Amino acid sequence: MAGGLVALLDDVAALARLAAASVDDIGAAAGRAGAKAAGVVVDDTAVTPRYVHGLAAKRELPIIAKIAKGSLRNKVLFILPVALLLSEFLPGLLTPILMLGGTYLCYEGAEKIWEKFAHHDTHHAPAAAVGNDQEDTMVKGAIRTDFILSAEIMVIALDDVTDEPFLTRLIVLFVVAFAITALVYGVVALIVKMDDIGLRLAQRKGAAAQRVGRGLVTAMPKVLALLATVGIAAMLWVGGHILLVGLDDIGWHGPYGLVHDAEEAVHDATGAFAGVLGWLTNTLGSALLGALVGAVVVALVTAIKRARGGRAAHA
Repeated sequence: MAGGLVALLDDVAALARLAAASVDDIGAAAGRAGAKAAGVVVDDTAVTPRYVHGLAAKRELPIIAKIAKGSLRNKVLFILPVALLLSEFLPGLLTPILMLGGTYLCYEGAEKIWEKFAHHDTHHAPAAAVGNDQEDTMVKGAIRTDFILSAEIMVIALDDVTDEPFLTRLIVLFVVAFAITALVYGVVALIVKMDDIGLRLAQRKGAAAQRVGRGLVTAMPKVLALLATVGIAAMLWVGGHILLVGLDDIGWHGPYGLVHDAEEAVHDATGAFAGVLGWLTNTLGSALLGALVGAVVVALVTAIKRARGGRAAHA
């Protein structure tokens, strides 16, 4: 009897060690997957602040919270199940779907540039000044854009664990979804509230704290304006990169090969900054493709809208 109890305890201990090892494996896999998606996380962080730029301070965090909830809902309820099912039964559809998302990102970025240069008199009032309807529209637009970035993050994470069992893939994607959302919108909240932190520091007695506070208050409007521009560039860069990789995956190797060859040439021709300059070359190539595709889509959408407007005027 005692021997049976000892054997049972040994089995329980073995199962506990196996479970612990599985948790470690899942944690490591989630870490690797999140690291591979880091570039898109940076883009997501850069894109989001432009949606709260110019808002009343009291509305910034509530709006970021709404976007964060929408982002998590996108990842967990829509992207994760679809990605897992497609990877299990129709893995060939993942690339075309991701390319559609990339095309939409290119369109979003190119449309913002078009609005800036073609409609100089178009100025949108802050959502807080316009009302709840405008705010809701802005939040929906942010969540829609986040959906594309979230889809790429999740697909990149999935790509790193495609050889793992289904349950492991599921858990890893859950971990990535929650961790990435918390990271992105935590950083965004910190960025947009940095001016308030600066104001409080400026009101303290210490001279050093006051200098830092005044510096933050002065700098943050410029930082937010810069991030808004970076967000637009990020849409073109990420969208173009998705299309480059997707075209290569489906068999058209020319565009990706051209950018890759340029990256290698720059890398080989430069010294200490070879890695950075090579990466910048790849990024520029992706952004140029994104701008080109986005411009084409903007032209098509504009033509369709004009055609519909013309038909409506004659109706």
